[in-house]
Amino acid sequence: MAERLIVVGADAAGMSAASQARRRRDHRDLEILAFERGTHTSYSACGIPYWIAGLVEERDDLIARTPEQHRERNIDVRIGHTVVGVDLDRRAVTVREPRGGETTHEFDQLMVATGGEPVRPDWPGIDGRGVHGVQTLDDGEAVSASLRSRDAKRAVVIGGGYIGVEMAEALIRQGLEVTLVERAEQPMNTLDPDMGERVGEALKAFEVDVRMGVTVEGIELDGEGWARAVTTDAGEFPADVVVLGLGTQPGVTLAEEAGLPIGPSGGIVTDRRMRVPGHDGIWAAGDCVEVVHRVTGRPVAIPLGTHANKQGRVAGINLGGGYATFPGVLGTAVTKVCDLEIARTGLREAEAEEAGFAVVSAVIESHTVAGYYPGADTVTVKLVAERGTGRLLGGQIVGGNGAAKRIDVVAVALWNHMTVDEMTGLDLGYAPPFSPVWDPVLVAARAASDAVHG
Repeated sequence: MAERLIVVGADAAGMSAASQARRRRDHRDLEILAFERGTHTSYSACGIPYWIAGLVEERDDLIARTPEQHRERNIDVRIGHTVVGVDLDRRAVTVREPRGGETTHEFDQLMVATGGEPVRPDWPGIDGRGVHGVQTLDDGEAVSASLRSRDAKRAVVIGGGYIGVEMAEALIRQGLEVTLVERAEQPMNTLDPDMGERVGEALKAFEVDVRMGVTVEGIELDGEGWARAVTTDAGEFPADVVVLGLGTQPGVTLAEEAGLPIGPSGGIVTDRRMRVPGHDGIWAAGDCVEVVHRVTGRPVAIPLGTHANKQGRVAGINLGGGYATFPGVLGTAVTKVCDLEIARTGLREAEAEEAGFAVVSAVIESHTVAGYYPGADTVTVKLVAERGTGRLLGGQIVGGNGAAKRIDVVAVALWNHMTVDEMTGLDLGYAPPFSPVWDPVLVAARAASDAVHG
């Protein structure tokens, strides 16, 4: 009789695990049953703002593999099915069917890939019509439906993180008047304040009404239950549509109720092979888990699709009888706001100090290509290093076209525990259409090295 693997959540981590396990084990040896509460599988949630903006023409362009395509590969995907309980003693899950009613399914192996949950404060009116998080493709469809049905003219985006700034741009591109409300003094709290300030300036230049240091108190609804305005300590901001960009937290309710261990970061605890310690045959991956930060050595939960796919692959290889481990994260991420590219990796200054490092930092201004070459744009690079040793701790880049992917050089240096002194000699490519003769990353490394040595 075939062994049964049940997968809870059929997006990045879950289906990466299922696909890897299927490649290594025949369907007569391993039955794979995946439950997904939404209506889509294996899609790019990161692409949703660009679809809403009209930069991606078709919603289906964001879908890497449909449920039908998974089924063709002998992975039984059931959409609209919500796993509402896990019984570890009986080794069974309870599933709510699309038309109501519940069924029970036994498992030999269980893959928990429940993803992240958007932060939704207990504000008055937050459950009103036209108030949307942007976590899933279904959420993106709901935003688009509200824009169409209301003939929306004004939007308020609450939160200045990745989703917030990306959705602000998307709604501006759709012709709406957009207000972005953020409690902090600068957007993008994954950057140091001096770098986040540049993001705020770019949003204002794109005609987003940026309101920093403002605390939301609730959402006013009209007589039909639609959003009418966002109320704050700085007044009321009219809105036909409200987008919540307040970040995510690990989706661990199911795991917690089942008795699986939850770590200090709020994510499910796993080992390097993505197994849940103390629970034979239980695996977890994606935005619902915590992993080790390679700089601090501490557990963190960082919701990124890159991490989820890698973790799912590791779990799937192990489920399929192979051996793989997940080495940890740096939190490397890039995004774009209007014409401004934004990137970061490792630790911010405040994070490094909180972790116990004595830090120095350096900020330099340069160009994305040779200054005399057509299309040359400005770029700001910031590196954070340990005082004394010069060990690289983190980096941030903000600039024009061609700026953001330079963060990969910084990430590789960070991954390999390089010092800023060592970085100054990196043999990077040069030609005027691609870089100044001294690449901005090298200029920043020299400046950081000078700061280290006083």
